[in-house]
Amino acid sequence: MTIAVEFSAVSRHYGDGKQIVRAVDNVSIAVAEGEFFSMLGPSGSGKTTCLRLIAGFEQPSTGSIHIFGKNATGSPPYEREVNTVFQDYALFPHMNVLDNVAYGLRVKGVQKSESYKRAEDALTLVALADYGLRKPSQLSGGQRQRVALARALVNKPRVLLLDEPLGALDLKLREQMQLELKTLHRKLGITFIYVTHDQSEALSMSDRVAVFNHGRIEQVDHPRQLYTEPKTSFVADFVGTANVVSGALALQITGNQQPFSIRPEHISILSNSNMANSGIPNVDTVQNQMMQIAGEVVDIQYHGATSKIEFDVHHDAFTQRLMMVLSNTEHTEAQLPQVKQKLMLCWPKSRMVMLETHGND
Repeated sequence: MTIAVEFSAVSRHYGDGKQIVRAVDNVSIAVAEGEFFSMLGPSGSGKTTCLRLIAGFEQPSTGSIHIFGKNATGSPPYEREVNTVFQDYALFPHMNVLDNVAYGLRVKGVQKSESYKRAEDALTLVALADYGLRKPSQLSGGQRQRVALARALVNKPRVLLLDEPLGALDLKLREQMQLELKTLHRKLGITFIYVTHDQSEALSMSDRVAVFNHGRIEQVDHPRQLYTEPKTSFVADFVGTANVVSGALALQITGNQQPFSIRPEHISILSNSNMANSGIPNVDTVQNQMMQIAGEVVDIQYHGATSKIEFDVHHDAFTQRLMMVLSNTEHTEAQLPQVKQKLMLCWPKSRMVMLETHGND
C-alpha cells in the first residue's frame, strides 16, 4: 500500500511561553493513496490546521510531514502535489468560469490554448461544460462549488484537499454534492482529504475518518466502526447521538463505574400500558439479556419517521437525561408515551459499548 500523506508526531503551536495554543498536538496519521479520508471534529479541534499543514500554508512546530514518501516539511505549497478546495469558493468575480479554472495554469506558464483545453476538460468532469463564459455571479452555490473543484483538479494533483467545501450550501444541495464528490472520487482514483464538522458527511462519504478533539486524534476508523464501536466518550457523543453513562449511574446499572455508551435507537420501553403490544421480550428473557432502568419522560420531539424521547433517570442526589428513538411507522401517536409518564426502559447488553476512561473527553 502506497502512503499518500503521513504525519509523524506533528504539532503546531501558537504563542509564546506564557500562553501557548496547541492547535495540533502530537498527531500521527497515514493516509493511503486513493483513499477518501475525512478529518472530523468541532470548531477549533485542529482539523483545518492539519489540512493547512498538508497544503504548505502552515509549517509544523515539531514533527514531520511526508507526501508520497518525500519529506514536505518546510517546502512551499507550489512544490507539493496537492490542491485545495475552500468553503468560500475563492473565485475571481471579474473573470468568467473558464478563466477562473485556467488561472492556475496560466500562472505556471502553460500556453493559453493548452490551459483553456485543460480547463474545458476539467469543467466537463464536473458537469459544467457549457458554463465557461458565465461569471461566478451568474451561477448557483452548487455550480460555484463545482467551478472551485474544476480549478483545483485542472492542475492534476495527486491529493485533493477539501476544507468544508459544502458548508455554505443548503441541506438538499449539500446531500446532492456529497454524492457527486463520492462519484468524482471513484472516477479519478486520487486521494481526497476532507475536513468537516458534519458527522453525517464524514460517515456517508469516507473510507476512513479521523475524529479530532482539542488538537489530538481520538480515533481513526472506518465509518461503521466509529459509530458502532466508539473508543471514547467524545467519539460516542460526537459521531451520531449516544447516551454516555458514567460514575454512580454506571455503577448502578453495570456494577462498575467504567463509562459506557448506548445509542438511542437501541433503547426500548419494557413496561408502559400504552405500548403493551410493542413486541418487547418477556421479563424473564429481559432479565437475562437486557439491562433495565426506570425513567420519566421530559420531552417528545417529532422528526417525521421517528420521534425522539428524552427521559430523566434519577439516582440518589442527581439526575441524568437520556434519549431514545421510536419509529413512527411502527407506533401510532396514541402508543407513544406522554410527558411526565414513568417508564421502565431496557436495552440489549450486546449493544452497550464500554469506553476508555482517558483521552480528551
